[in-house]
Order: sequence, then structure tokens, then C-alpha cells
Amino acid sequence: MHAMQYELTLPADYDMGIVRSRVARAGHLTDDWEGLGLKAYLIRERGLHGSPVNQYAPFYLWNTVEGMNTFLWGGGFQGLCDDFGRPGVQQWTGLAQEPGGAADSPAATAVRRRQRVPDGPALSRTVEEAAAEAGRLARLDGAVLAAAVVDARRWEVVHFSLWEQDAPKAEGDLFQVLHVSAPGRRRLPRGRQW
Repeated sequence: MHAMQYELTLPADYDMGIVRSRVARAGHLTDDWEGLGLKAYLIRERGLHGSPVNQYAPFYLWNTVEGMNTFLWGGGFQGLCDDFGRPGVQQWTGLAQEPGGAADSPAATAVRRRQRVPDGPALSRTVEEAAAEAGRLARLDGAVLAAAVVDARRWEVVHFSLWEQDAPKAEGDLFQVLHVSAPGRRRLPRGRQW
């Protein structure tokens, strides 16, 4: 499993209705994207749920590198670049993924929590703890999905979770979910991935 996210931070007075309309019009284009496990179309709105910014920040879980590369180099990503400019794309290697008890429910919110990998403790301990946290989050009421991923260049673990309710039981940056494309969600590997 591979994870990917880009963030478009927009002006404070930006009409987020433009992003909502864009997703309503084009979100279905990834509903059957080959190699995609899940794409959550996410936004944050300045002043809502503690967000300091207006932001469009889709989050992806990929089953295949080929699917991810086809999206980035084969046209899917180009439409966003044409409309907003080309953002940096963050990529992480999957550590763990678990469907939640509400896996078949539509997601209303997402939470992303970044955690620096500390110097000192063995890396095996850090990633075991991250995988365990994905499992713990998935078992909480209202969880649709929980994943843990790592960037070994910056030594950062990211915990990502989807929730059916507006008040999730996870801490971190809170996003509104506008649409979820999940053509290969059931094929995403479960549990720890090493």
C-alpha cells in the first residue's frame, strides 16, 4: 500500500463552494481508477473545526504503484495542475490499514495526525506502535477506516482515519469529506504490512 496527499492552501476569502462544485462535477472520475484503493476528497474551511486555513487536500491509498503513476503522469493529476498550479505531492509507504466497524457507511470526516519518528527507540518499535494505533482507531465507534503510513526521508508517521460522524474520536487535523472513490478498498492489505 502506498499513500499520497497534496494540499492546496487557498486564500482566506476563497469561496470553498468552487471546490465543492468541482468535486461534485468530477469526483466520480476516480470511482473506477485502476490500482486505487481509496481517494478521500477532503477540505478544511477557515474558522470551522479549528482550521486556520481554506484547503483542498485529497488523500489516497493506492494498491499499486502503476495506478498511482498513471494518475500522476497519465492525466488525472493534470486537470488539478491546470486549474490550481502544480502542488507538491507527499508520498508515504504503508505500515498498516484496518477497516472500521462502520466500513460500509459513508465517511463525513477525516483526521490526519502527523507524528515525528523519535531518535533513539528502535524503528521496529515505532512502526509496531503505529500499526497498533491504526488497529485501535479502527475499533472505535464510527470508524470507517484507519491507516498508518511512514515517510522514511523525513521520518514522519502519518495516522489517517475516516469517520461516519462529524465528531470523530481521533486527534489531528480535521477534514470534511466531500466524496470517497473506493474502487479497490476491499483489496487494500489489512493489518501490518511488513
